[in-house]
Amino acid sequence: MRGSKEQKTGLRKEIGQLGFGAIALNGTIGAGIFALPAIALERAGLFSPWIYVACGVLIMAIVFVFARVASYFSDTGGPVTYATRAFGPFVGFQAGWLLTLSRAAAFAANAHLMVTYAGWFWPPLDDGTAHLVGVGVVCVLLTAINIVGIKQGMMAIFALTVLKLLPLVLLVFLGVSQTNPEIFAAADIPPLDSLGETMLIVFYAFVGFESAVIPAGEARNAKRDIPLALVRTILAITVFYFLIQIVTISVAPEMAGSRTPLADVAMILMGSIGAGILTMGAVFSITGNLTSSRLSAPRMLYAMGQLGSLPDWFGRVHPRFHTPSNAILFYAAFSIILALSGGFVLLAVISTIVRLMVYVMCIATLPVLHRKLGEYEGQFRLYGGMTVPAIALLISIWLMTHASQQSWLTTGGFMVLGGLLYLVTRRRD
Repeated sequence: MRGSKEQKTGLRKEIGQLGFGAIALNGTIGAGIFALPAIALERAGLFSPWIYVACGVLIMAIVFVFARVASYFSDTGGPVTYATRAFGPFVGFQAGWLLTLSRAAAFAANAHLMVTYAGWFWPPLDDGTAHLVGVGVVCVLLTAINIVGIKQGMMAIFALTVLKLLPLVLLVFLGVSQTNPEIFAAADIPPLDSLGETMLIVFYAFVGFESAVIPAGEARNAKRDIPLALVRTILAITVFYFLIQIVTISVAPEMAGSRTPLADVAMILMGSIGAGILTMGAVFSITGNLTSSRLSAPRMLYAMGQLGSLPDWFGRVHPRFHTPSNAILFYAAFSIILALSGGFVLLAVISTIVRLMVYVMCIATLPVLHRKLGEYEGQFRLYGGMTVPAIALLISIWLMTHASQQSWLTTGGFMVLGGLLYLVTRRRD
């Protein structure tokens, strides 16, 4: 048997391998790389570029597992589908509910930062009422784009991918010649506890790749295209992040504590015009991340509605646009509430810790799915048996141990709320 029973829906199959790569890239490269270089520099100094390398190696172990699991399915839902097939509907619901929370928290954090960067052009956006209005406008516009159609959503993602990468590539090109050689020879490794806390924060810049597995039901060839897109995209992103951090620490070693570190680096390299270009690139980058989130995350709610874990209302498809419009509207409201209730760092940490929990769930599905579904010719291969999944599991658990008590309490509260919602839904059936 090659996979689960195909969902019979009104969704259109519009996404190819390039599209899934763009979703993964935009789901990963968002606000993090524009805010975290200063935080990493403050916490780890000259060693900070190597923290990005370490996080890249760790995330690749998780990505390989996701690629293998994704090669079994062509249904919408991603982790919802995987956990439901492996462990039953309640675990599948919790995976989807938690990942929806994580994506909504990340959306909220990134919306705040995007409007902050836009404040470089119009200072009132930096804080206060204008800032909150800006966050609300972004949420409404992206919701409308994704309700109108998957093709429109993908067109926006492709355009934003180009607009976000060009300024970052220019920054690396101009700054790499100023590389500080001490990064490779005299960087001191931080203490283990401090290193773990810093990696948990920096890891935020690497999560989000799972956005690409969620809209599998709208893929032309999900079992082939999604695994390849995941692996290639995350490898490229790791190298890119490493170079950006090298440029930051070499050009502006005093940048620790800056709210807009890359714009400040661009100011040094290119003057005010360069800072403006980089800041505009940050706005486009974060908007691309938000667009990817708006496209993928509601599909989990839709999948749970289809599976009966949430009310049927979530599983309905718009008769004209063929999109899960109800799920998109709910996700929009959820993310706006979070955006108005927390700041960037808290939302980022909550997003990361919740996502790691979902990663653990998905890693655990692999041996079960392998036993239930077997293998088929041409499937994405995971060499070394269960060695890579075991490493990915240990990595995720280790990073989770560095989360704050507040993050755990918030996450636990949402798990209880989700469990109650699940019980109410199932009791009505």
